[in-house]
Amino acid sequence: MGLWLKLKAYENQEDLRKSNRLMKYPLWNQKGEKIKEVTLPKEVFEQEMNEDLVHQAVTVEQANQRIPIAHTKTRGEVSGSGVKPWRQKGTGRARAGSVRSPIWRGGGIVFGPRKDRDFHKKINQKMKQKALAIVLSSKIRDKELKIIDALSLKEPKTKLMAGILEKMGLGESTLILAGQVNMNLIQACRNLPKIEVRLAQQVTPLNILQFKNLLITEPTIKILEGRL
Repeated sequence: MGLWLKLKAYENQEDLRKSNRLMKYPLWNQKGEKIKEVTLPKEVFEQEMNEDLVHQAVTVEQANQRIPIAHTKTRGEVSGSGVKPWRQKGTGRARAGSVRSPIWRGGGIVFGPRKDRDFHKKINQKMKQKALAIVLSSKIRDKELKIIDALSLKEPKTKLMAGILEKMGLGESTLILAGQVNMNLIQACRNLPKIEVRLAQQVTPLNILQFKNLLITEPTIKILEGRL
């Protein structure tokens, strides 16, 4: 009997722990109607703001996307003869050894930008995940997140997608997170200004921060929870 009571108490503690890990949030349909409430994991959608961590994650992502374009040539790369312009002494001029010297016009550049420069930075995987959860949580606090049961378009019509966004109360600057590739959805959003579709498996804190509103489908919640 004592063992049964212990097991029951353990189950009650587990249920309490699970309930403390969940939060309620309204779920909408494509008609703009609130149909029910869904449970969201607090580990993903209820994190305290940490501006330093978010800034670090965004800075690292921007640095890793940077492609250096500016490129200057050194004295070994510019065109020009290697012959000494004039003899060392007796001309009255300053000594010169090459027309490719950096102090000559048309010569090489010293310490100029080079396209082989590496701007790559690293960040801990847990820090990256935490930053994503913080950004998602901020969207809920700012009431800029909407969850829809599904986004199914029979045709890739921009007008259909614009109507759905209008019913959801979402205007320009909206990021849509999808669980899988949906060409009808992608093509319908292509001509809408500041509307973009991304996969939940690949979204980053920078992607979310570039848009004011966030629209996610219900199956996307599990994908985000699995990532974090």
